[in-house]
Amino acid sequence: MAEAHQAVAFQFTVTPDGVDFRLSREALKHVYLSGINSWKKRLIRIKNGILRGVYPGSPTSWLVVIMATVGSSFCNVDISLGLVSCIQRCLPQGCGPYQTPQTRALLSMAIFSTGVWVTGIFFFRQTLKLLLCYHGWMFEMHGKTSNLTRIWAMCIRLLSSRHPMLYSFQTSLPKLPVPRVSATIQRYLESVRPLLDDEEYYRMELLAKEFQDKTAPRLQKYLVLKSWWASNYVSDWWEEYIYLRGRSPLMVNSNYYVMDLVLIKNTDVQAARLGNIIHAMIMYRRKLDREEIKPVMALGIVPMCSYQMERMFNTTRIPGNDTDVLQHLSDSRHVAVYHKGRFFKLWLYEGARLLKPQDLEMQFQRILDDPSPPQPGEEKLAALTAGGRVEWAQARQAFFSSGKNKAALEAIERAAFFVALDEESYSYDPEDEASLSLYGKALLHGNCYNRWFDKSFTLISFKNGQLGLNAEHAWADAPIIGHLWEFVLGTDSFHLGYTETGHCLGKPNPALAPPTRLQWDIPKQCQAVIKSSYQVAKALADDVELYCFQFLPFGKGLIKKCRTSPDAFVQIALQLAHFRDRGKFCLTYEASMTRMFREGRTETVRSCTSESTAFVQAMMEGSHTKADLRDLFQKAAKKHQNMYRLAMTGAGIDRHLFCLYLVSKYLGVSSPFLAEVLSEPWRLSTSQIPQSQIRMFDPEQHPNHLGAGGGFGPVADDGYGVSYMIAGENTIFFHISSKFSSSETNAQRFGNHIRKALLDIADLFQVPKAYS
Repeated sequence: MAEAHQAVAFQFTVTPDGVDFRLSREALKHVYLSGINSWKKRLIRIKNGILRGVYPGSPTSWLVVIMATVGSSFCNVDISLGLVSCIQRCLPQGCGPYQTPQTRALLSMAIFSTGVWVTGIFFFRQTLKLLLCYHGWMFEMHGKTSNLTRIWAMCIRLLSSRHPMLYSFQTSLPKLPVPRVSATIQRYLESVRPLLDDEEYYRMELLAKEFQDKTAPRLQKYLVLKSWWASNYVSDWWEEYIYLRGRSPLMVNSNYYVMDLVLIKNTDVQAARLGNIIHAMIMYRRKLDREEIKPVMALGIVPMCSYQMERMFNTTRIPGNDTDVLQHLSDSRHVAVYHKGRFFKLWLYEGARLLKPQDLEMQFQRILDDPSPPQPGEEKLAALTAGGRVEWAQARQAFFSSGKNKAALEAIERAAFFVALDEESYSYDPEDEASLSLYGKALLHGNCYNRWFDKSFTLISFKNGQLGLNAEHAWADAPIIGHLWEFVLGTDSFHLGYTETGHCLGKPNPALAPPTRLQWDIPKQCQAVIKSSYQVAKALADDVELYCFQFLPFGKGLIKKCRTSPDAFVQIALQLAHFRDRGKFCLTYEASMTRMFREGRTETVRSCTSESTAFVQAMMEGSHTKADLRDLFQKAAKKHQNMYRLAMTGAGIDRHLFCLYLVSKYLGVSSPFLAEVLSEPWRLSTSQIPQSQIRMFDPEQHPNHLGAGGGFGPVADDGYGVSYMIAGENTIFFHISSKFSSSETNAQRFGNHIRKALLDIADLFQVPKAYS
């Protein structure tokens, strides 16, 4: 609102008597309040920077040290061992604040105390960093904690304050270690052994040995040097080369989607749901800016890196000819909205005050009721973000670098996030299995021009009040957006609420200026580029087969009774399902996180192992006893759990090989081994969706407050993308994608194989009939 008022705050006319100024007191009031709000934010950031900088110390602990030093001097005890006297002698003499001996003594004690306090903070931080390098706790069996781990956990708790801010642990997190080349090569060969025959494996062994002996030592030195210098030796290259330099469309290929709560509905009123949700999102952003969000902690004591959360809001991916860039602003006071082919700018604040849910509902209803038609070329404009990146970069430079087009584009790119108001209705009906898949398809790509795929995320609102997200992947990974989404859905359901008729609580302010239509002047040449990008995106979207389903026979509760991790259980089931589907094994990608390290993102777990293939082959033979099959399954699960832990603790395979490959390219060194490794297709790409990162409610008391997770497109043209969420004790959601153009894949067929594989494995452990 402040910017809108500023436009009319100062009005003047030129008359024969001079210039007649007219000032709007209301507008000036909002300008003043906006300035006050901006300064408040600056002061909060300065305060947080100080508190974060002295963590695990605090101003209170500093005062305690000073009081202890001063108190000891009154008791004639010199705890400084003469340092206070030395400091006092070094202070300049003369008039001013140092004129009395008492003042000089107090100042000397304050300087000494501050030095002791700062030294203590440094010591505690380094000790905490060393403690966080210990990962033995991850490899211990559940319920069998060693004495060493108990002592370690006690020390971690002692060195961590009770109320850390979001970024308090960042400088105490250890750096991601560079694995030994020999260890990475050994684990790589072990991972491909079940996929190669003897002759192929022997050839790969020779390539690997040649690389390890001749090329790798030189490349490894550069990586070790980078690990000393950079915060993380992987993350910046991963972001640039895997995401930002990709020239193919973001839609389907990179962006992913997240679903709403699917078993309950708070309201059917589209504008009202948006009012509550967007108010909750800006509340989350405020907490993010003030660092009031608690860092995610494994076991409740091991901090996860929070750096990815910095770019959640006010971030846009800007296209380029060779590489894209991420534009992040420190603040944004509006959202960009798309409805029926029109773009709007909706202010989130009135002066310094965040709009209430009822005000936001009124503003969105104004957009929904607006009868104005799209301008020429406006309706499908967002298809530029769904097509090729080079075409979008060239069009942006040619048609959006000046005039009203530049101003309108900046309104979108500088928005906190993007909001898409759809005219269609989608939701999950347990009686109609296809409904979940149609809902997922709408979130993944929509109609190819009603999402702004470059924004950090697009909030998608359907006519029936159901919501979802489409998130850009370069700025962060799925657990980050999941953290926001859990907070927003919990706040919407348990804190904001609705009236009996489904509207936001409270009365709106009708004096608010309505949302602003963005103005465009799109020439015919640009419209031709938009049409071309739309055709590319439409062909891509039409080729995606998405099959989503809720697996009801059992969930996490029963899997744990089988004495295995739920993730390992599902991953081995996926191997069995894939073999039944394709008649062979394939290179399998499972994403794991490395956020126990500073600026950590992800690592790959190669889920197709010799142990899992041995179990699958035994299942297919049908001649083994249940006891033998259980034994083979437990070996496969144990292997998978160990690999997952190795990946999380920095001993993975693929990020190390990826960075070695990049160094070889920088040095102009040719490596047949690395070239072959990096060209291997991931025909089965999988990911588990995190949940319950924030405990805003008791899931046992509210079992139907379940999101269905989300999904992504297939990584390989002839492969599957599988995302799954083990949602509570009694259900699992699956999202399976493939391409219609591949004659070898079929998402629904694969989904049916997954169902059967889960039931067949559960049957080995004599699951009660009630579950099957």
